[in-house]
Amino acid sequence: MSETVSSVLEWLVLGLNVVFLLLLIRENIWCWIFGIVASLISVVLFFEAKLYSETLLYSVYVILGIYAWIHWHTNSKKAPMPIQTKSIFYHGQALAIGVLVWFGLGFFFKTYTDSNLPWADACSTSFAFVATYLEAKKVLHHWMYWIGVNVFSIWLYHTRSLPVLALMMFGFTIFSVVGYVAWRKRLRLKVSN
Repeated sequence: MSETVSSVLEWLVLGLNVVFLLLLIRENIWCWIFGIVASLISVVLFFEAKLYSETLLYSVYVILGIYAWIHWHTNSKKAPMPIQTKSIFYHGQALAIGVLVWFGLGFFFKTYTDSNLPWADACSTSFAFVATYLEAKKVLHHWMYWIGVNVFSIWLYHTRSLPVLALMMFGFTIFSVVGYVAWRKRLRLKVSN
Protein backbone atom coordinates (compact mmCIF):
# COMPACT_ATOMS: atom_id res chain seq x y z
CA MET A 1 0.00 0.00 0.00
CA SER A 2 1.38 3.43 -0.88
CA GLU A 3 2.11 5.96 1.82
CA THR A 4 -0.52 8.31 0.35
CA VAL A 5 -3.28 5.68 0.45
CA SER A 6 -2.26 4.70 3.97
CA SER A 7 -2.38 8.33 5.09
CA VAL A 8 -5.83 8.88 3.55
CA LEU A 9 -7.12 5.74 5.27
CA GLU A 10 -5.63 6.84 8.59
CA TRP A 11 -7.43 10.20 8.35
CA LEU A 12 -10.68 8.45 7.44
CA VAL A 13 -10.32 6.14 10.45
CA LEU A 14 -9.63 9.18 12.62
CA GLY A 15 -12.79 10.95 11.44
CA LEU A 16 -15.00 7.89 11.84
CA ASN A 17 -13.63 7.23 15.31
CA VAL A 18 -14.19 10.81 16.45
CA VAL A 19 -17.85 10.49 15.45
CA PHE A 20 -17.95 7.09 17.19
CA LEU A 21 -16.66 8.56 20.45
CA LEU A 22 -18.88 11.63 20.37
CA LEU A 23 -21.93 9.41 19.91
CA LEU A 24 -20.71 6.90 22.53
CA ILE A 25 -20.29 9.64 25.13
CA ARG A 26 -23.92 10.60 24.42
CA GLU A 27 -24.93 6.92 24.67
CA ASN A 28 -26.24 7.01 21.09
CA ILE A 29 -26.60 3.55 19.52
CA TRP A 30 -25.46 4.86 16.11
CA CYS A 31 -21.92 5.07 17.49
CA TRP A 32 -21.50 1.37 16.73
CA ILE A 33 -21.97 1.80 12.95
CA PHE A 34 -19.13 4.34 12.80
CA GLY A 35 -16.97 2.12 15.01
CA ILE A 36 -17.55 -0.93 12.83
CA VAL A 37 -16.59 0.87 9.60
CA ALA A 38 -13.51 2.45 11.22
CA SER A 39 -12.46 -0.97 12.51
CA LEU A 40 -12.78 -2.60 9.09
CA ILE A 41 -10.45 0.00 7.57
CA SER A 42 -8.04 -0.33 10.51
CA VAL A 43 -7.73 -4.08 9.87
CA VAL A 44 -6.14 -3.28 6.51
CA LEU A 45 -3.81 -0.63 7.96
CA PHE A 46 -2.52 -2.80 10.80
CA PHE A 47 -2.04 -5.85 8.61
CA GLU A 48 0.12 -3.74 6.28
CA ALA A 49 2.13 -2.49 9.29
CA LYS A 50 2.65 -6.11 10.48
CA LEU A 51 0.90 -5.41 13.76
CA TYR A 52 -0.96 -8.69 13.74
CA SER A 53 -2.38 -8.45 17.25
CA GLU A 54 -3.86 -5.07 16.32
CA THR A 55 -5.21 -6.65 13.11
CA LEU A 56 -6.88 -9.32 15.22
CA LEU A 57 -8.09 -6.69 17.69
CA TYR A 58 -9.79 -4.58 15.05
CA SER A 59 -11.33 -7.69 13.51
CA VAL A 60 -12.79 -8.47 16.92
CA TYR A 61 -13.93 -4.83 17.21
CA VAL A 62 -16.10 -5.44 14.16
CA ILE A 63 -17.68 -8.47 15.84
CA LEU A 64 -18.04 -6.73 19.20
CA GLY A 65 -19.46 -3.66 17.47
CA ILE A 66 -22.17 -5.82 15.94
CA TYR A 67 -22.75 -7.46 19.35
CA ALA A 68 -22.96 -4.07 21.08
CA TRP A 69 -25.36 -2.72 18.44
CA ILE A 70 -27.66 -5.72 18.98
CA HIS A 71 -27.24 -5.61 22.79
CA TRP A 72 -27.99 -1.88 23.03
CA HIS A 73 -30.86 -2.16 20.53
CA THR A 74 -32.48 -5.12 22.31
CA ASN A 75 -32.21 -3.46 25.72
CA SER A 76 -33.42 -0.09 24.45
CA LYS A 77 -36.78 -1.62 23.50
CA LYS A 78 -37.50 -2.13 27.21
CA ALA A 79 -35.81 1.00 28.57
CA PRO A 80 -32.53 2.79 27.86
CA MET A 81 -29.67 0.52 28.83
CA PRO A 82 -28.27 1.88 32.10
CA ILE A 83 -24.68 2.71 32.88
CA GLN A 84 -23.46 0.30 35.54
CA THR A 85 -20.60 -0.12 37.96
CA LYS A 86 -18.87 -3.34 38.93
CA SER A 87 -16.99 -4.53 42.02
CA ILE A 88 -13.23 -4.51 42.47
CA PHE A 89 -13.37 -8.31 42.29
CA TYR A 90 -15.05 -8.07 38.86
CA HIS A 91 -12.33 -5.70 37.62
CA GLY A 92 -9.64 -7.96 39.09
CA GLN A 93 -11.04 -10.80 36.99
CA ALA A 94 -11.14 -8.55 33.93
CA LEU A 95 -7.49 -7.58 34.44
CA ALA A 96 -6.48 -11.22 34.98
CA ILE A 97 -8.17 -12.18 31.71
CA GLY A 98 -6.33 -9.30 30.00
CA VAL A 99 -2.97 -10.58 31.30
CA LEU A 100 -3.69 -14.16 30.20
CA VAL A 101 -4.71 -13.04 26.71
CA TRP A 102 -1.64 -10.77 26.56
CA PHE A 103 0.76 -13.62 27.24
CA GLY A 104 -1.07 -16.00 24.91
CA LEU A 105 -1.13 -13.53 22.02
CA GLY A 106 2.41 -12.34 22.68
CA PHE A 107 3.76 -15.90 22.66
CA PHE A 108 1.82 -16.81 19.52
CA PHE A 109 2.84 -13.77 17.50
CA LYS A 110 6.47 -13.88 18.72
CA THR A 111 6.78 -17.58 17.87
CA TYR A 112 4.75 -17.97 14.69
CA THR A 113 4.80 -14.64 12.83
CA ASP A 114 7.11 -11.88 11.68
CA SER A 115 5.20 -9.43 13.87
CA ASN A 116 6.92 -6.20 14.82
CA LEU A 117 6.82 -5.69 18.61
CA PRO A 118 4.71 -8.81 19.31
CA TRP A 119 4.60 -8.38 23.11
CA ALA A 120 3.72 -4.68 23.05
CA ASP A 121 1.18 -5.29 20.28
CA ALA A 122 -0.37 -8.12 22.30
CA CYS A 123 -0.54 -5.97 25.44
CA SER A 124 -2.60 -3.20 23.88
CA THR A 125 -4.75 -5.75 22.09
CA SER A 126 -5.59 -7.85 25.12
CA PHE A 127 -6.62 -4.94 27.32
CA ALA A 128 -8.54 -3.36 24.46
CA PHE A 129 -10.56 -6.60 24.26
CA VAL A 130 -11.43 -6.18 27.92
CA ALA A 131 -12.26 -2.48 27.53
CA THR A 132 -14.46 -3.12 24.50
CA TYR A 133 -16.42 -5.84 26.26
CA LEU A 134 -17.01 -3.56 29.26
CA GLU A 135 -17.96 -0.74 26.88
CA ALA A 136 -20.59 -2.93 25.21
CA LYS A 137 -22.02 -3.71 28.68
CA LYS A 138 -21.97 0.02 29.55
CA VAL A 139 -19.70 -0.45 32.54
CA LEU A 140 -18.64 3.02 33.70
CA HIS A 141 -14.99 2.17 34.30
CA HIS A 142 -14.37 0.91 30.77
CA TRP A 143 -13.20 4.47 30.17
CA MET A 144 -10.31 3.93 32.61
CA TYR A 145 -9.16 0.86 30.70
CA TRP A 146 -9.26 2.93 27.51
CA ILE A 147 -7.14 5.67 29.04
CA GLY A 148 -4.37 3.13 29.72
CA VAL A 149 -4.68 1.42 26.34
CA ASN A 150 -4.75 4.71 24.45
CA VAL A 151 -1.67 6.15 26.17
CA PHE A 152 0.25 2.94 25.47
CA SER A 153 -0.98 2.88 21.85
CA ILE A 154 0.38 6.38 21.18
CA TRP A 155 3.87 4.97 21.61
CA LEU A 156 3.08 1.72 19.74
CA TYR A 157 1.64 3.41 16.65
CA HIS A 158 4.40 6.02 16.60
CA THR A 159 7.02 3.25 16.48
CA ARG A 160 5.28 1.69 13.46
CA SER A 161 5.20 4.98 11.48
CA LEU A 162 1.45 5.48 11.86
CA PRO A 163 1.54 9.13 12.99
CA VAL A 164 -2.13 9.91 12.32
CA LEU A 165 -3.23 6.89 14.34
CA ALA A 166 -0.82 7.89 17.14
CA LEU A 167 -2.40 11.35 17.10
CA MET A 168 -5.83 9.67 17.15
CA MET A 169 -4.84 7.77 20.30
CA PHE A 170 -3.84 11.05 21.94
CA GLY A 171 -7.27 12.42 21.10
CA PHE A 172 -8.90 9.20 22.32
CA THR A 173 -7.18 9.62 25.66
CA ILE A 174 -8.81 13.03 26.03
CA PHE A 175 -12.17 11.66 24.84
CA SER A 176 -11.87 8.84 27.37
CA VAL A 177 -11.44 11.30 30.22
CA VAL A 178 -14.40 13.35 28.97
CA GLY A 179 -16.46 10.17 28.51
CA TYR A 180 -15.72 8.97 32.01
CA VAL A 181 -16.71 12.31 33.55
CA ALA A 182 -19.90 12.52 31.46
CA TRP A 183 -21.00 8.94 32.22
CA ARG A 184 -20.18 9.29 35.92
CA LYS A 185 -22.26 12.48 36.09
CA ARG A 186 -25.20 10.75 34.35
CA LEU A 187 -24.93 7.76 36.66
CA ARG A 188 -24.97 10.00 39.73
CA LEU A 189 -28.03 11.85 38.43
CA LYS A 190 -29.90 8.57 37.86
CA VAL A 191 -28.93 7.27 41.30
CA SER A 192 -30.03 10.50 43.03
CA ASN A 193 -33.44 10.46 41.29
